[in-house]
Amino acid sequence: MKYLFSMIFVFALSLLHAQSVKSPSSALEVNFKLVNNGQPSYTVNYNGKPVIVESTLGIKLKDKPALDSNFEIQSSKASTFNESWKPVLGQKASIVNHYNELTIALVQKETNVKMNIVFKAYDEGVAFRYEFPKQEKLNYFIISDELSQFNLTEDYKTFWIPGDFDSNEYVYNETKLSEIDNSKLDLNNGIGVKTIPGKYAVQSPLMMKSSTGLYVNIFEAAVVNYPVMHLNVNGSNFKLTSLLVPNAIGDKAYLQASCVSPWRTIMISKDARDIVGSQMILNLNEPCKLDDVSYIKPMRYVGIWWEMHVGKSTWDYAGSQNATNFAEKPVASGKHGATTENTKRYIDFAAKNGFDGVLVEGWNVGWEDWAGNWKEEVFDFTTPYPDFNLAEISAYAKEKNVKMIMHHETSGSVANYERHLDRAFDLMKKYDYPGVKTGYVGKIIPRGEFHDGQTMVNHFNFVARRAADYKIMLNSHESSRPTGYSRTYPNYIAAEAARGNEFNAWSSGNPPSHETILPFTRLLGGPMDYTPGIFEIKMSFYDKNKTEQVHTTLAKQLALYVTMYSPLQMAADLLESYEKRMDAFQFIKDVALDWDDTKILEAEPGDYLTIVRKTKGKETWFLGAITDENSRKSEIALDFLTKGQKYKAIIYEDAKDADWKNNPMAYKIRTVEVTNKSKLNLVLAPGGGTAVSFEPIK
Repeated sequence: MKYLFSMIFVFALSLLHAQSVKSPSSALEVNFKLVNNGQPSYTVNYNGKPVIVESTLGIKLKDKPALDSNFEIQSSKASTFNESWKPVLGQKASIVNHYNELTIALVQKETNVKMNIVFKAYDEGVAFRYEFPKQEKLNYFIISDELSQFNLTEDYKTFWIPGDFDSNEYVYNETKLSEIDNSKLDLNNGIGVKTIPGKYAVQSPLMMKSSTGLYVNIFEAAVVNYPVMHLNVNGSNFKLTSLLVPNAIGDKAYLQASCVSPWRTIMISKDARDIVGSQMILNLNEPCKLDDVSYIKPMRYVGIWWEMHVGKSTWDYAGSQNATNFAEKPVASGKHGATTENTKRYIDFAAKNGFDGVLVEGWNVGWEDWAGNWKEEVFDFTTPYPDFNLAEISAYAKEKNVKMIMHHETSGSVANYERHLDRAFDLMKKYDYPGVKTGYVGKIIPRGEFHDGQTMVNHFNFVARRAADYKIMLNSHESSRPTGYSRTYPNYIAAEAARGNEFNAWSSGNPPSHETILPFTRLLGGPMDYTPGIFEIKMSFYDKNKTEQVHTTLAKQLALYVTMYSPLQMAADLLESYEKRMDAFQFIKDVALDWDDTKILEAEPGDYLTIVRKTKGKETWFLGAITDENSRKSEIALDFLTKGQKYKAIIYEDAKDADWKNNPMAYKIRTVEVTNKSKLNLVLAPGGGTAVSFEPIK
């Protein structure tokens, strides 16, 4: 049911230079005015105090006068919007989209070019974007830069990763805004392709906290036909400026009026829980464009994947990614993971434990001859290795009522993938694969393009739309980070687009604070395929010479299934790791993937997070609590439970002597009876967590 109330005021504003709009609660206020020589600017106040001080706006055009000054206000329109919409899959059954809007219609006096700036004020933040109406004076045009400023009032504590046009797979730094400096970082971090444009470039979402406890997050929404926005930091003046990712010849975006930019967003709250729980990014995207969403379903899966990361098997058939091209018939190494026999083992495990799917990486020819070679034609996405029988495996999976998940590693050769895309999707439909995991490891082809440029943003969105034509769900890895496009195309069920769990297997890994920051940053834009559930924490189990490990306790790995939202969740470890600890594995089997309600109980970026969620259409609840490198005690009121109903709470927690570094696999499980008047005392080990299932007692 949609409710839309609108009051519109249109003025001739030849003499009026300032306009404002407040959020529905009036806590947030955006003020717009023309400054200097007709330059657009805005400020943002929270509870009457400045958060964003005078910040100018504008767009630079290639071979045309810049749209950054000499404007006059032609008209203004204010309106109020309030709706409730239901996501296909989500953290809540229903999402409220309530904001006040102000549209300023500008015209540049010398060129007569028209440009609108639109502000939306939500209770949790504000958003603005540029609109270019259809007009005689501006048709085709090239953006050479965007001049959006975000000028802050003080030196915020900031959680940041380097601005990198090719990768977002970084560990977060926690410093003052004035201390941001990429040149001081140790970038030997397992990332293969890096393109960092400068010392003071950072990526959005940028999470910050003021000295008075105000939380501010700068991000963007609805990035469509436009490059990703990074930020340039002037730390001494607390100024941030938009930094768009260029293409191979230095241009930022090719557009034709009428068109719009993405939304630039500023979330503001005194309560960190409001940032984690915000649905503003989704709300700023277009509603679902799919007529049929019946095939879009949550999936819990296992797969042939982690065994390659820990060195048990290989993606490539010949055993060396430096081998000759597969067309030259290399000899089988005997370590290939994606065999028919091994896949059936995973299918059996999935069927026995009620899992929906099995992912197989390394099933197709080409893995011998691509790593680091910037080669265009590596994979055809249709030809399996000789030890992987597609027809036999598909028939076996169908017999066991398990779905197979396809894997398409593009090797960064996007042009090659698009040429083969329809044949690859045809093969998936033939063998009844409902979902595909795509990968973009390596430098992009067309050569000179970046992962975060307009070309690649268009590609990632195109693959989602094309997959929808085939009724296929998409999970992208090494892609640009999501900005809410899953509302418009909900078959785009998940993405990686951040430093995932895999880095713990072969690099310096992810520090214990990592998972407490991601819900404030990457997860604001959409579900993340983090691949949790690692039970064999230390990699020395596989090789005594290895020192790498997962930087959490086992109990925290369970809690991540609640704190890291995704309707696509992998039990990422080897099957034998679960078979040794089936009591703990029970939580992964039980935890839901789609939710009626989500409540953020406790939150502090970089420190801790506690979330509870109610299963879609059921009375069961699941709680996840995680901490950083510090131990933590917390008392949780269970007033979210239904009044008058008794529940069995099964608590999966760190053992008394657990520690992420020294004793990570020590856990205990206990069961208690609770009601909505009960309280739970949680004790989290350093790098630890607690996972709880609440089942109604009949």
